[in-house]
Amino acid sequence: MATLGNRLAALRAEHDLTLAELSERTGISKSTLSRLESDQRKPTLELLLPLSRTYQVTLDDLVGAPEVGDPRVRMKPRRLDHGRVGIPLTRSIGPLQAWKMIITDDRLHEPRVHEGHEWFYVLSGRVRLRLGEREVVLRAGEVAEFDCRQPHALGSADGNPAEIISLFGKQGERIHTRAAPPKPS
Repeated sequence: MATLGNRLAALRAEHDLTLAELSERTGISKSTLSRLESDQRKPTLELLLPLSRTYQVTLDDLVGAPEVGDPRVRMKPRRLDHGRVGIPLTRSIGPLQAWKMIITDDRLHEPRVHEGHEWFYVLSGRVRLRLGEREVVLRAGEVAEFDCRQPHALGSADGNPAEIISLFGKQGERIHTRAAPPKPS
């Protein structure tokens, strides 16, 4: 923590941000940011979290925590919408994250769109992908990649659980905008 101010100033310079721009992105006042960078303000979790997200670094990296000996990612499954369970495979809050997802629902949810690019690999089972007005079924060992600005939805192709590995950036975590339902064929 002794060098936090210098680290924060270096990260702001690395991201080519002014105090005003950083203030706008984080919701932290310019004066508070300036005092943090000059070590005149004690950092709190409430201040460090938005900075961590803006700079796309973990809190440990932000405060200069020592490396831990165990490199394993502690995976805690999370129940997601539309009959899916997600297991994070990365602890990083950086630009790219990996997830293992288990898809159990064979009903396709309403297609959604968001910024970014989706990539997934089918580990087991069969996955039905609706992409725009087209549907495809992917089997174990197959890969899909597409622009997420196209309306898309996933489901189990046969009602049995399917497992995928998915890679996406922060855009994939944002609230999705619902797309118009596909036109009947």
